[in-house]
Amino acid sequence: MAGASISRWTMSYFAASLVFLVVGQALLAGGFGYPVLPVEAPETLVIVHILAVGWLALLFCGALLQFVPVLAAAPLFLPGLAAPALVLLVIGLALLNCGFLNLAGYVDHGLVLLPIGAALLATGFGLIVTMIGGTLARTGSLSLPAQFVALGLLALTAAAGLGVAFALELSGLVDVETLHGLLPAGVSLHAYFGMVGWMSASAFGVSYRLLTMFLLSPETERATTCSALALVVLSVAVASITLIALALGSSRAEPVYLPFVLAAGAGLIFGYDVLTIFRARKRKALELNSITSALAVAFLMLAILLYLLLLFTGQIEDRIGALVYLVCFGWLSLLGLGQLYKIIAFLTWLECYGPVLGRTPVPRVQELVCDGRASNWFYLYAAAVCVAVVALLLEGSFVFRGAVLAQTVAVIGLTVEFVRTRRLFYVSVQESKLDAQRHPSLFLPNSIERS
Repeated sequence: MAGASISRWTMSYFAASLVFLVVGQALLAGGFGYPVLPVEAPETLVIVHILAVGWLALLFCGALLQFVPVLAAAPLFLPGLAAPALVLLVIGLALLNCGFLNLAGYVDHGLVLLPIGAALLATGFGLIVTMIGGTLARTGSLSLPAQFVALGLLALTAAAGLGVAFALELSGLVDVETLHGLLPAGVSLHAYFGMVGWMSASAFGVSYRLLTMFLLSPETERATTCSALALVVLSVAVASITLIALALGSSRAEPVYLPFVLAAGAGLIFGYDVLTIFRARKRKALELNSITSALAVAFLMLAILLYLLLLFTGQIEDRIGALVYLVCFGWLSLLGLGQLYKIIAFLTWLECYGPVLGRTPVPRVQELVCDGRASNWFYLYAAAVCVAVVALLLEGSFVFRGAVLAQTVAVIGLTVEFVRTRRLFYVSVQESKLDAQRHPSLFLPNSIERS
């Protein structure tokens, strides 16, 4: 990480995202939205956006602000935009959900908040794209992992633009002829650009770099990685062409499948690459974050197989909730939580001990965490996801809500572990050798700019 700037707002993004995750899961466990209500119900839209934007999007934004400078070997571009972006995203999400609640009858006169909230979200994501894109542009040639992230930025832009279009359509405040052709096929594209084109593609790129670094595997550009990138590029291109056709008045109304199939092929290649990285590792003893990453990739493989099975049997529309849940919580969320466990420990160590490194004895990064405690929460979380997905496939609403409740307990337990790491709970006073002013704040880092 030599020469890479450290985002001062990364911890704030992480803290906000964890709050939204707990809120979203608690609402699901309480029977708010799907599967108690239909997928298209406004209550379900509230849950979807709390989890997709509040949890996953904020998590990915915070992580990318920290690791894209590492991928690009360049300082973060316009780091001062991080705080305004976070404020815009949180306020925009709140207003958007108020608009959905108006559609559900919980709030009066709130339809105008739909386009306002969507516009604020699009502006916030625009600042994120500016920072990350500007950072990537500072390097001459992008590595393969960085190319995945760059491609993800294009998908994020498309997802944000579609969100604004849908908000205008649902509010009924603006009658734009080109918007009418976006529904319902555009909903599939909106989900694709967000969870597949941006999040999954970015997760591929960051994972390629982090796994080789954490496992001490050879950093080689494999032909399979190039193939995965090519499939993702083709997938995003097909989705973009389909979106343009819909915007120009195409009457196509059936769900869009080809971009997802191409992305599934890329995912299978990514899974093979991850297996290769694990086999070539020099660090034989796996750390907890590497184990959770492997579990997350296993969930991704299951999601791809489930998607292909549902597609070929014609049940994709009836079982879409189980598939989305597996991708959201099994693949993206477990990967995010596992990397948070490592990232928070590393950034805390860097804040506290980086300035005195070499001048006084300091603990290892691993001594800031307790794998024994955290592993129990991770395994509970993974088991609960499995039960929840099976319950959705079998339409067992009561069992599903119990599984989500168990997930919520696991996430709260992990959040407690994250807080303990920030508070140096597992580091003895004798080992820390820090005064009270050197201890990190819970949500904002102390003044440290470079490593």
